[in-house]
Amino acid sequence: MATGAQVPGWRGPSRRRGPRFQLQGPLDVTVLRSGVPDTLPGRSLDLGERGIAVMLAGELTPGDVVSIEVPLPLVAGLLRTRAIVRYHDRLRCGLEFVALSAEQRATIRDWAKEAKVEMEFVVSPGPEAGRETPGEENARERVAPSGPGKAKTKWFVPAWIVVLILLAVTWGVFWWRWNRAWAELESGLKNRDAAVAEKPQAQVPAEVMEKLVIHRVEPVYPADARRANLQGIIALDIVVGRDGSVASMHPLNGPDVLARAAMDALRWWRFEPYRLNGEPAAVETTVAVEFKR
Repeated sequence: MATGAQVPGWRGPSRRRGPRFQLQGPLDVTVLRSGVPDTLPGRSLDLGERGIAVMLAGELTPGDVVSIEVPLPLVAGLLRTRAIVRYHDRLRCGLEFVALSAEQRATIRDWAKEAKVEMEFVVSPGPEAGRETPGEENARERVAPSGPGKAKTKWFVPAWIVVLILLAVTWGVFWWRWNRAWAELESGLKNRDAAVAEKPQAQVPAEVMEKLVIHRVEPVYPADARRANLQGIIALDIVVGRDGSVASMHPLNGPDVLARAAMDALRWWRFEPYRLNGEPAAVETTVAVEFKR
């Protein structure tokens, strides 16, 4: 887990009542949906004593109350607490803690001090806020120097050109942020897969691991396979890491198009860590995914 780059966020005056510190690493957020807990895997972006910014592989709604588990480097255990969703924009969420104890706040301060993480600063308007921007300066009328016998010449930028420029800039910013969010999420998944060089410590029966599934994503039946009437059960050999994530996998049978669809779904599965002698262990097991019309 490492500190990372600044996170784009609120562009107006800051509404935060405490400092935020950069933190990037895996976490779990659990929300009740119709009384059933649904755990969403994700990554933290920044953390403070009053809240946290995260990127999740799922949708939340502002006002949702969730439980959250955040691993902190250099301090023991997990930061477990409840939070309320204050902000949601595509993959990004802003969560405000609602039940943080004094001891947990002290833990956050100790982590920030020990890890020597960078504080996230919010730039507020300065003395230059009232000055014209280059765009405003170009858009105003220009008056040519006048002298004896010379008339003033005025140049105007048509309003529709300004509108087109603003629309192009807005679309460009949206596209850049959307691609960056996905790149960060996919980078986290690739880094997780690449970092798991540990060998499985045990072979666990499929029926045992089935009981440890805490987050399941159903596969999407590919349209090409449906048209070709391809169906059946795809068996996959997977390695579940010590944190409960799917570290690696490979199909044991079936058409490639169905095997890829099964792997796309399995990469989001999460398990309760399998324990050997009371300690989390990486294990190997098999999973069967069925495709039928």
